[in-house]
Amino acid sequence: MVDGDDLRRQLAAGSVLMPGVWDALSARVAHQAGFATVFVSGYATSGTLLGLPDFGYLTQTEMADAARRVCGAVPGAAVVVDADTGWGNALNVRRTVELFEAAGAAGIFLEDQVWPKRCGHLRGKRVVPLEEWLVKLRSALDHRHRLFVVARTDARAALSLDEACERARRAAELGVDAVFVEAPESVDELAAIAAAVPGVVRVANMIEAGRTPLLTPAELHDLGFDLVVSPLTGLFAATRAMQETYGVLQAAGTVRDHLELVTGFEDFGAIVGLDEHYDLEARYRATPGAPAG
Repeated sequence: MVDGDDLRRQLAAGSVLMPGVWDALSARVAHQAGFATVFVSGYATSGTLLGLPDFGYLTQTEMADAARRVCGAVPGAAVVVDADTGWGNALNVRRTVELFEAAGAAGIFLEDQVWPKRCGHLRGKRVVPLEEWLVKLRSALDHRHRLFVVARTDARAALSLDEACERARRAAELGVDAVFVEAPESVDELAAIAAAVPGVVRVANMIEAGRTPLLTPAELHDLGFDLVVSPLTGLFAATRAMQETYGVLQAAGTVRDHLELVTGFEDFGAIVGLDEHYDLEARYRATPGAPAG
């Protein structure tokens, strides 16, 4: 398993784009596409594991289990996990850090929303007092080993851009690895955030049809953002594909005339490493007539 130091080395070399994943299969597909870092999205995990919106329904242990499966599926990738609010106070944050590091996570996002939290691009968000969030961040920093800690604030929508920038500055002073002001609504706001928090890695969140303009990693780098997360691209693409394919199946009873809609049987076997398991099976197959014990 790789750890937070690997992500720090990646960032020292340039911008890092990490796609959102939610289970072992999505993580394998992303890693095979060439991504060295992936993000276990709370939004995507809530939608796929529970079939529910990102409204604070996921528990700490459910997210830790998802992280463990992802880390096990892509041991060569750095896995950053959405830790929401840490599921409680500073003591709960300590346990969250322990659980996620034990799962193999290289990093976490830790935010300042009031629990139950919700997706950063939904309405109705509230944030806790600044000092309460800083205490939780300090707990994460005190109890991590090499975990990459991202301080996320949702104060832009809940209070103001100025307050969000102040919270990001205070988090940076604690020594977090990166700061993340969620849901800026223009390029000018992105530029203002970068100017307000110098000398620290800044995170940009690219959600299709979200509140923040969609920009490329190169465009974001020019604005001062080098850790870029695209948390829902895979989820939205997979959902659309399933809707289309299930619609054809329901209407026609088969997709034999639309096989372009599905991954081939052999191709899927390659994704999950089928040949490796045939090799393992052959290696441990008992030889007929061999003495027992």
